Amino acid sequence: MGSVAAKMRIMPDSADRDLAGMQEKLKAALPAGAELQGFELKPIAFGLKAIMATVLVGDDVGGTEAVEETWSKVEGVESITVEEVGRII
Repeated sequence: MGSVAAKMRIMPDSADRDLAGMQEKLKAALPAGAELQGFELKPIAFGLKAIMATVLVGDDVGGTEAVEETWSKVEGVESITVEEVGRII
């Protein structure tokens, strides 16, 4: 089994959301078998910022689905989009 790196965009439910606190909750909710490589903030519009997360997951069945499912339940998460996926050699 190999690994893939996925860049995921996490949109908060409002521009007023505490993104640092949200990042801590996302880190704590990371499912087993996934490894967080880091976060960065990306300005979207009108003061709204997205959290860009890079995560390593196994390339077995499901890939990023466990991370997406778990993170979608974190308070303040409006949506999660997988932006890029690349195989780690």
